[in-house]
Amino acid sequence: MLGIWIGMLLWSFQLLGQKLPTSLDPFISSIDFSSIEGKKPTIEIQKMDSNLYRFEVIWNIKKDLPLKNLSLNIFPDFKPIYHWAPHLTPTENHIIAQHVFRSPALIVSNSEYYLGIVPDLTLLETKPAIPWYLDLDAVNNKLTLGFSKSKITEHVLYEKEDITSFSKGIYRLAFYVMISRAEEDFENPFARINSFMWKNWGSKLFEKGEPIRNNNLEPYIENTYAWAFKYWRGAVWQQFEINGIEVGAPTFIVNVTQSPNYPNEVNEREFRSIWNQAWFNSFRSASGLYRYARRKNIDSLKRYAETTKELALSFPQKNGFFPGLIATEMVDVEVAGKKYRRSAGWETKYFGNSNRNPFTWDAKHAPYHVLDMSYTVLLMLDWYTELEQDQRLLDYAKNYADALVKVQREDGYFPAWLDLNTQTDMEVLSKSPESALSVTFLLRLFQITKKAQYKIAALKALQIIEKEIIPAGKWEDFETYWSCSRFGHDSLVDQKVKRNNMYKQNTLSIFYTAQAEMEAFKLTGDRHHLKVGQRVLDELLMWQSVWQPLFIYIHALGGFGVMNGDAEWNDSRQSLFAELIMEYGLKLDRKDYLERGIAALEASFVMMYTPENKETKEQWQQRWPFLGVEDYGFMMENYGHDGFTDSNGIGIGEFSIYDWGSGAAAEAYNRIIDHWGESVLIKR
Repeated sequence: MLGIWIGMLLWSFQLLGQKLPTSLDPFISSIDFSSIEGKKPTIEIQKMDSNLYRFEVIWNIKKDLPLKNLSLNIFPDFKPIYHWAPHLTPTENHIIAQHVFRSPALIVSNSEYYLGIVPDLTLLETKPAIPWYLDLDAVNNKLTLGFSKSKITEHVLYEKEDITSFSKGIYRLAFYVMISRAEEDFENPFARINSFMWKNWGSKLFEKGEPIRNNNLEPYIENTYAWAFKYWRGAVWQQFEINGIEVGAPTFIVNVTQSPNYPNEVNEREFRSIWNQAWFNSFRSASGLYRYARRKNIDSLKRYAETTKELALSFPQKNGFFPGLIATEMVDVEVAGKKYRRSAGWETKYFGNSNRNPFTWDAKHAPYHVLDMSYTVLLMLDWYTELEQDQRLLDYAKNYADALVKVQREDGYFPAWLDLNTQTDMEVLSKSPESALSVTFLLRLFQITKKAQYKIAALKALQIIEKEIIPAGKWEDFETYWSCSRFGHDSLVDQKVKRNNMYKQNTLSIFYTAQAEMEAFKLTGDRHHLKVGQRVLDELLMWQSVWQPLFIYIHALGGFGVMNGDAEWNDSRQSLFAELIMEYGLKLDRKDYLERGIAALEASFVMMYTPENKETKEQWQQRWPFLGVEDYGFMMENYGHDGFTDSNGIGIGEFSIYDWGSGAAAEAYNRIIDHWGESVLIKR
């Protein structure tokens, strides 16, 4: 059994007429269970310590039966004011499917009582005949665990199948019950569960060498740059002139039809473009390439990085603000009676902004996004302070900062989107944690310039985020509603899902906030920021995989999901998160955080098509059998994006984004090597 049993007690009973252990009375009023032909399941309860119990529920189905589901309901004996679950279930038919069990838990609390439910993942290491699920019903104060097959009815929400066929046999469902009346668990509802899950599952896998078995990332970096700048150079690298200066960067996205091994015509997936945006940022990837080229003394790669720097500086500023992408016009080309989408060439170039916004899908007319601008200039400051003191980078950042503080709202937030013409707040998502990234930028700029207004504006924004965003879990940003998972974009912005008492949440804004708190702590020395930042980081870590499911056919440990309304595993954002997690580990002397950060970095390379990733390569070849040696380095941004997987390549995508894939992962690796030294990633 997991953990150390302290004063272990064991109950085995039929539920009818029996009571729960008395120590659970203030926390759980009752538990009800599905019966099978009038018979209740057997329940075993093990007291692990004074705050932890393990329940195992066993149904014995004597014959094949069609059922809606098989489940148990836990009813808290108090009225929670805070609720957390890993996925949204807006109606009673929605469930939290097994597919999104990365760090699965249900958490409810008020100012006196804390109750956490954690499925025993050890039982899931053997694939169950029927998938498990969770549910959180805040309206009826009910927490559910059960068995049911599911269907996807949104991108990506799950609903129970109308009928699930249960074959005769034994069905076991086990879970841990955590209880507490300690103030620390009300202030940070995630710390106890995070530590428990990593200790019992994640750390053990990490010590065995997961998720990259030999823990050597250098071959992945070599594959990345050979893929982008040699074998796929014609498709990936874009070079042209702006105002007589040679500029260039990897294109936003390529797909399998652009492989040198693809036997048919090229069909470009999206408009050809280069982005300096919160996801896909060519300047971020270029900084990693610069670090690598400097370390390895490779002048040709350094020139690519410098050319991308010139591109970033060429984006025109209008009163300090600037666009987030440059693109070409697209045309349809007919070949043998079929139409294919192609670029019209860089002579048709135009500047624009991300089309992931609430206003328009047309990048030409998309508004300025403050988040994208703040991230790009933050990267400029990193380049200026760590790579080369190009004064143009600092001047560009200061021009933007002076404009940014002028549009700060009276309440402290920075607007999300600004009108292209008037540069005024467009009043959508204007009170959001996207502001936290501007906090980090302004605090970094203050450290360089010592200009007080930057620090004042930053801390004012951080104060309102601490007051309004963190306690409510209001983790809304552009990706939450205006990317592929659009559930709620027309009804949930600034609103909770009533049944779950939760906002639709996205991990990017949680990261921005944890990063801003760390930056504030380093600047001020005030441990308040470290404490609040740790609480936010622990919430972020609830989206990190702590185990290896049999239904995930690639190495999963350390990888991150995206939000509570989507289904990805091993998403590229983990490369963005990795060093911050390690930094909290260093400041707090937490070995588990250091392990989690390194696991996140290694997970950033798991989706790469390369012989170093045996299982992943097999999945790629199941899906795209024509891939070959020239494609080593091609990498999808995540796995299981559509909400389901199988062993035959379902879950593998068809495109690669250098700046949100291998190029981003390589940047994180090169940055961490520069900051921490190679010994931090030695074989464990």
